[in-house]
Amino acid sequence: MTRLDHRKASCSITVKDAQGRPMPGQTVTAELVRHEFLFGCGVFFLIDLLDPATPPAKKEYLQKLYDAWLGLFNYGTLPFYQGRYEPREGQTRQEATLRAARRLRDDGAAVKGHPLCWHTVSAKWLLGRSNDEVLRNQLARIRREIGAFKDVIILWDVINEVVIMPVFDKEDNAITRLCSEIGRVELVRRVFEEARACDPNATLLLNDFNTSDQYRQLIRCCLDAGVPIDVIGIQSHQYQGFWGMDKLHEVLDRFSSFGMPIHFTENTFVSGHLMPPDIVDLNDYRIREWPTTPEGEDRQARDLLAMVDTLFAHPLVTAFTNWDFCDGAWLGAPAGLVRLDGSKKPAYDALWQRIHKDWHTRVTLMTDEQGCCTIDGFAGQYTLECLGKKADFTLSRNAAQQTIVMG
Repeated sequence: MTRLDHRKASCSITVKDAQGRPMPGQTVTAELVRHEFLFGCGVFFLIDLLDPATPPAKKEYLQKLYDAWLGLFNYGTLPFYQGRYEPREGQTRQEATLRAARRLRDDGAAVKGHPLCWHTVSAKWLLGRSNDEVLRNQLARIRREIGAFKDVIILWDVINEVVIMPVFDKEDNAITRLCSEIGRVELVRRVFEEARACDPNATLLLNDFNTSDQYRQLIRCCLDAGVPIDVIGIQSHQYQGFWGMDKLHEVLDRFSSFGMPIHFTENTFVSGHLMPPDIVDLNDYRIREWPTTPEGEDRQARDLLAMVDTLFAHPLVTAFTNWDFCDGAWLGAPAGLVRLDGSKKPAYDALWQRIHKDWHTRVTLMTDEQGCCTIDGFAGQYTLECLGKKADFTLSRNAAQQTIVMG
């Protein structure tokens, strides 16, 4: 077994014409259109692109970014930080965010909402409420958001950074106060159960930047309490340099012990100078300019490939999200895959090479006398072409035989 066999599938395809008759002795071409593995990136800028009030010049720039984004990724993350999504109680960005989610879905990308509950960028208007009122608000918010987006968002970061949540002291907020009173596990249980009741088919993540044994213990306690966690989310913002292979394998080993799917939800490599190692809270590093450099871009591409190659080879990892698509986003860092002018960096090209060339499948086959052929390739969505007609199908390890009708 090669190290990528777990990413591949084999299927016996019977090709039939529009009348349902087998098509023997025909040349068919099958090509991977979209990986089963989720290769993703934040796509917050899509909200502004689709806003009718955005000036034409900015729209043109954002369209350039989105075209490049679509050329690389099959999975996008949209923002639901309550302090920005609902700056005043009851006044939300639902319409604008829903417009962006639908565009992603229509363009063939899976969509994730991030996050439903978090102590940072929380709603300031919750500060005067009792803890019972705050909890009721969070559960009602979950019902509202999942209810409105149920048909387009299939993954949710239900609660974010719970390890630090009850002891977070950077700013006063109602969520930390609530978590301190009822405890981490109880808060996680309440929000996850609400999310599961709202959408039994959604994929629900617990997400954290803490990759220590504290997070592992929290997950263990939550699972023992019956919390319906589907996926373990791991942040990997590496502003101070690549973790290195030893730490990466250590983190993978620590969280693989649960046998659950793992998503690397927020990954960052900068293409300029590295953040000083003495910075503990990344948010504390604020400088006027943080330019990208040729040397930094080469390092970013090299480290990104090392990370993605390792994760794609791991059988429990099912998604990878690069956090910033364009430079100048969080912390003003050169952490994107494209520069401020929209031009692509080496990291973009390197990742494109992996996803769309090295890990791509395109095969031309001949059907036998029964109209059958066997397709082996990377799991995902495919297009089958025969005699100028096309049909879509899914290649997965759960379907060893399929019949495809060329309409």
